[in-house]
Amino acid sequence: MTYSLHRGAEQDLLEAAQFYRREGGSRLASRFLSEFERVAQLMVEFPGIGTPTEGLRRVHPLRNFPYSVIYRVTDGQIRILVVRGQLRDPEYGDSRR
Repeated sequence: MTYSLHRGAEQDLLEAAQFYRREGGSRLASRFLSEFERVAQLMVEFPGIGTPTEGLRRVHPLRNFPYSVIYRVTDGQIRILVVRGQLRDPEYGDSRR
């Protein structure tokens, strides 16, 4: 099994990494991206690990960062739809498929 990123999720990830680089430096941004990759690989290994939500989606938090990854499993692949800051509008990214 593999994972892919929705175009919007790619943008979410980029914006979050830029925020951490700007506010805390490149090491913090790198830690954020490493944590995202750890969670993505965890979802690939254990697709059902996230908490189920509406529309066959699942959500899994990042450790030490206030972000969650929203994904769904389709055709043997993890599709990451949203990388959402936990303080963001809870409906952010709901239209992504």
